[in-house]
Amino acid sequence: MERLVWFKSLPPMQIRRNKTLSFLLRILSGFFALLLTTFILSYITAPKVPILGFHGIYDRNQPNIGMIQNPIAKRMSYPMQDMEILLDYLLSHNYWFLSAQELYEFFITENQEIPPEHIGQKPIVLSFDDSYKTINTNLLPVLEKLEARYGKKAKAILFLNPGTFSKPGHPSTTYLSCEDLRVGFTKGFYDIQSHGLTHKNLTQIAAPDLHIELAQAQTQLRDCMAGLAPVGAIAAHIAYPYGASNRQVEKAAAQYYSSGFLYNSKILRFCWLKNRYAISRLTVNREKSAERLIQMAEKSTLLTHKPPC
Repeated sequence: MERLVWFKSLPPMQIRRNKTLSFLLRILSGFFALLLTTFILSYITAPKVPILGFHGIYDRNQPNIGMIQNPIAKRMSYPMQDMEILLDYLLSHNYWFLSAQELYEFFITENQEIPPEHIGQKPIVLSFDDSYKTINTNLLPVLEKLEARYGKKAKAILFLNPGTFSKPGHPSTTYLSCEDLRVGFTKGFYDIQSHGLTHKNLTQIAAPDLHIELAQAQTQLRDCMAGLAPVGAIAAHIAYPYGASNRQVEKAAAQYYSSGFLYNSKILRFCWLKNRYAISRLTVNREKSAERLIQMAEKSTLLTHKPPC
């Protein structure tokens, strides 16, 4: 009652000002609510490319062959039997297996329009870290088997540490050799990219060592693949060891590589990407079934003639 009496006692001009202010506040509140809703919906519906990050590939029938006997490495390995289920689904459903450069050109920088032959497909990226020999012994046979079945290839991006390669004359059952890479690349299945020279955490080393890890990895990978591909097509992109990066690492990486990949268990919403040296990847380990990975893949954006962004 007192408030009503007080309001009535205000001068007419003050009452009109208060009503105007109240009206403007309601308008602003509604505007910001609409803006927030639009922002959230835009993020939820943003076009996506799932980037699956694998490590070693083991055979359930021979689980210890070629694997590092380390609890973390064993957990991060993935069974070839489930890999075959996943790849069979992706090939039978006509997914587009992107190379690192295709991801960069068509989805990161959008410097090129999506080719007509890929309209109607869903893009997917399969990446494999750490240079494990089981890529050749357990993954490559599955890739070849499915190519024979479907008449098309599933491409794998290999993020490699050339400093851990097995040496000629000293074959390793744990790490790939340069010759292993050349075989898989010649067959058209491998995309060769960098994972640093020796898999050091790039955020924990001094600047001179950081540049050695970045530059020497690129040089050695390009030397390994000499004669098989243009120099710029090899080791043009990097995945940071352990997924660890900071501003210093990104700044250094930009001197050698066109893009950098994290491990943050997030799907890439490429229209929202502001920093091409912080590309999201989904972590895969043996606890994720083929069915779960298929569900991740199905979140990919169906490409149409309309630009995705």
